[in-house]
Amino acid sequence: VVVASVVPELTVAYQALADRYLDRPAVSVGPGVRTGMPLLVDNPQEIGADRIANVVAAFDIYGGPCVVVDFGTATTLDVVSADGEFLGGVIAPGIATALDALSQRAARLMRVELATPPAAIGRNTVESMQSGLVLGAAAMVDGMVDRLAAELGAQPVVVATGGLAPLVTPQSMRIEEHEPMLTLEGLRRVHARTMGAPSRSRRR
Repeated sequence: VVVASVVPELTVAYQALADRYLDRPAVSVGPGVRTGMPLLVDNPQEIGADRIANVVAAFDIYGGPCVVVDFGTATTLDVVSADGEFLGGVIAPGIATALDALSQRAARLMRVELATPPAAIGRNTVESMQSGLVLGAAAMVDGMVDRLAAELGAQPVVVATGGLAPLVTPQSMRIEEHEPMLTLEGLRRVHARTMGAPSRSRRR
């Protein structure tokens, strides 16, 4: 059993459930857990368990340097060095989060379907919002990857995951791989390492 939660109270509850009903301890992903990856950031306690799982799996599969783009409530870009060190990353508003903000705070903007518009130049409000949300997210990722690559001094493998990755990935010029199960794969690998089982397999 492996637990990844960004809500501390729920982490404790999930661990208790595993102990009580599954009769086995739960491995909780976070600082101090055997991930095999140094966290070279100011405060490792701040790094969400999902981000740790993502970078562990991405480096194991593709090697480094690599950047993991996770399209969720927030859009995150997490950077791993060629030596397998987590260097930090970028946190930006997620696409659905941005849509919520627009529809709630702008009187004449409504909720729209998150879909790829026919062109970047919107011919109506719906298309214009879709352009900003979807194509804008792809452009943000491409631009940030360029900046991250410049700081790394190398071109990273860029891996996308998260619920909205299938929508944005085709519009991005920098995303190379789409791994819908990346977080779960990372959790599996962290659990295997903690329990002393082999877990490493790289495609590249």
